Amino acid sequence: MARDLISRYVWIVDTLSRYDKLTKEELGKLWLRSHLSDGEPLPDRTFYHYRRAVEEVFHLEIACDSMGRYYLNRDNSRQNKAMTNWILDSYAVSSAIADSHAPVERVEIEDVPSAREFLPIVLEAIRNSNKVTFTYAGFNRSRAEHDILFRPYFLKRYKQRWYMIGFKEKSNGIRTYALDRIREMKIVNQKFDMPADLQLEDLFRNIIGVTTSQAPIKTVRLRTTSTQAKYFRALPLHSSQQEEVHDEFSIFTYRLKLNYELAHEILALGDAVKVLDPPELKAMVVTQLKDTLSQYE
Repeated sequence: MARDLISRYVWIVDTLSRYDKLTKEELGKLWLRSHLSDGEPLPDRTFYHYRRAVEEVFHLEIACDSMGRYYLNRDNSRQNKAMTNWILDSYAVSSAIADSHAPVERVEIEDVPSAREFLPIVLEAIRNSNKVTFTYAGFNRSRAEHDILFRPYFLKRYKQRWYMIGFKEKSNGIRTYALDRIREMKIVNQKFDMPADLQLEDLFRNIIGVTTSQAPIKTVRLRTTSTQAKYFRALPLHSSQQEEVHDEFSIFTYRLKLNYELAHEILALGDAVKVLDPPELKAMVVTQLKDTLSQYE
């Protein structure tokens, strides 16, 4: 039942997003045509409850103008847009698959490890400002770390994985943990105060990936083939991206902190990309290339 309710909330968000503004009557006609209605109309009282739930669950206000038309009063922040788009995209995919009745063996969906198990716990802890304890089996540790006391501030999805960012009590600093490497987690009856001046966007403003850093921001310049340039235009590597177009290549400029994920992204593109600046990043890439080649000598 909870899953059905969420689907109905998202249907309202998706419909108002696509049609911009709708009266209650227009929304009701579209509702009757959806697979969620089962041929039953949308009562005014039910719509009122759904409207309130959308605001509480997704933090999206459904406003009504002087002509009785409902619309999404959008928060234009980048994070809110990204969250809304993710919700709508997830709904659109699941709805399309459900309505198509396509054979399951002909549709493959990439899984998000451990999201179902730990994501609801972290979301609840964030909402109620509760600390959590968990066991973490990091890839760079020979043994799992137990009884980590943590203040979950943020959640971030990167490359089909969910990461929890917050304050680790023992280390007295900001840390990032992948949910798929957590072995057990529980909410504890201890509250925390969210720092008023801390924003997720600020933590990762000049970063590729999920590794927070106190390193200085560098001007990164990448030379790409004309073909790779098209991919960067369609899906920018970072929001700071700027392009200088030449006849047979492009040069992309970014303002970034140097970290493992940045070097890994560049290495994954092979000979389609060459690092021009800074020298430190070029050295990181060259070192990893030499280490890789040494495996085959």
